[in-house]
Amino acid sequence: MKTRLLLLALFISANVFAQDLNNIKIPELIKESGRKTVNVPDILGYKTLKCDFHMHTVFSDGIVWPSFRVDEAWNNGLDVIAITDHIERHPGKTHVGGDDNSAYKIALPHAREKNIILIHAGEITRSMSPGHFNALFLEDTQALDKQDWHEAFDEAKKQGAYIIWNHPGWEAQQPDTTKWWEEHTQLYNEGMLHAIEVFNEQEWYPIALDWCMDKDLAPHAATDIHGIIAERYDLEKYNRPMTLVLAEERTEESVREALFANRTIAYFGKHLAGKEEYLKAFLEASVEVQFLNKTKKESRYLLKNTCDVPFQMQVKRGPAFTIPANGETIVALPKNTSSKFLVKNLYTKGTENLTVTLDLKK
Repeated sequence: MKTRLLLLALFISANVFAQDLNNIKIPELIKESGRKTVNVPDILGYKTLKCDFHMHTVFSDGIVWPSFRVDEAWNNGLDVIAITDHIERHPGKTHVGGDDNSAYKIALPHAREKNIILIHAGEITRSMSPGHFNALFLEDTQALDKQDWHEAFDEAKKQGAYIIWNHPGWEAQQPDTTKWWEEHTQLYNEGMLHAIEVFNEQEWYPIALDWCMDKDLAPHAATDIHGIIAERYDLEKYNRPMTLVLAEERTEESVREALFANRTIAYFGKHLAGKEEYLKAFLEASVEVQFLNKTKKESRYLLKNTCDVPFQMQVKRGPAFTIPANGETIVALPKNTSSKFLVKNLYTKGTENLTVTLDLKK
């Protein structure tokens, strides 16, 4: 009897062991999915939405499927994206088929699952001039595939599109200098130019910010991503480049209204670029000043920052210091220091920085 029980036990343990050999999971290898929080303040009564209006998929010259762009956006903490595959240049379609509306149609159900607002869009792709432009809020991207560039813009306008001039300083099209051409004046006068990318991928075009401020156009920042965001950008140190849109609500209709009203801030790396009133409100909503103590020669303050953007401060004829992102610093300011500070990483024009007054109560 004992021998039979021993044999039975050995049989059962052998089968359990064999079963384990068939499928043993190693869960520590799998990366847990999680959405990054982008800490930027809501300002002036609006919701600050994080947006990227320029990216590509296999339906033009990108390397990823449309729904992958949605997953990246969710992981990176974005609210709104536009897939802007090239309308006229689409080598990928030789293999994947479809038309200029396919990427939007494929990505839309997944965007709804992930609570990402997906804007129907496409990129008008021409040599300079006029260059490359994204058209947002389209009904039929395929209808913009025209031989004459102006007819493509006419169709975009007919559909009520919001039109962005992409990478105006791209060396492949502007090798000597970033230039505003006659065609851009024509588009501007005809109401077919609403915004300019002052930052694209890794390039910052200060002169483009001047154009935005002088002509009341909206500044944008975008990745123009063709590959994979996590391989292109150091997401441990920085958020991906994005356009901050000041919208009344988190809806596509509110995004559209805010864009046409030029309520945008370009956000790239440690930098912000936009209208003075928006940058000032952004900083004031992020920074808290606390008086600590003083001596005969100086006063000491604790400066707290609750957002992802550091603020590089410079006192006129005084010390320079940085209020770190999501952190704080103690600053000793000499007696009679001006309360006006230059914020060197916030741009109101290409060569002009935001000036703010901090409440230095003693």
